[in-house]
Amino acid sequence: MAKHFVSNKDESVPMFNHPFLDFFSRVHFTVPLFIYVPMAVYFLYQSVFVYNLSILVILPLIILGVAVWTFTEYNMHRFVFHWTPPGKYGPQINFLFHGVHHDYPRDSKRLVMVPAISLPLCLVFYFGFRFLLGPAYVTSFFTGYLIGYLFYDMTHYALHHANFKSKFWLELKQHHMIHHYTDPDNGYGVSSKFWDHIYRTTFTKKAGCPVIVEEVKEELVEEDHS
Repeated sequence: MAKHFVSNKDESVPMFNHPFLDFFSRVHFTVPLFIYVPMAVYFLYQSVFVYNLSILVILPLIILGVAVWTFTEYNMHRFVFHWTPPGKYGPQINFLFHGVHHDYPRDSKRLVMVPAISLPLCLVFYFGFRFLLGPAYVTSFFTGYLIGYLFYDMTHYALHHANFKSKFWLELKQHHMIHHYTDPDNGYGVSSKFWDHIYRTTFTKKAGCPVIVEEVKEELVEEDHS
């Protein structure tokens, strides 16, 4: 079976020759919380106290925002992060954006999106949704969108480093581990498997992840018998 990673240790290899640039390629997993939780609270505040939206408007828009995030997450992972641009530098560009994570999947400093990438993307998505929804409704919608993004980032870190007991989380972990160690061309959902079912990118019954997924399977059996 082909090996789809370089090292399974929690090690962080340089991505750039310049130490200053390389410093910004790493981030502690809590950093997105410090950036985007206040941002989500701000947009919720705008919804309630600036635009005076009712809970019957705010709540559905927040739920819609979370749902649209899951769609964004799947499509960015599949069609952007797993895309190798043509040309001489295509593989290098792919490595910088996502390939490094697949080569070193347990690198704890490269499991959530660095602000140098997430903040520009946040601005692009915000103004795009503002254009579609208007300045009032976008506040509630983007609150949900940011909640979805944070759930994704924290889930991604946890899938690689947390020890789960719940059957739901163990199955989600198994899904992501198979994507990393056995079949990187399927299983693009991280915080949810929903869009993998819609796009038919779930794994075949033969897909498995020796050792790593077997450990998860053992935990699932223990959970069923508890």
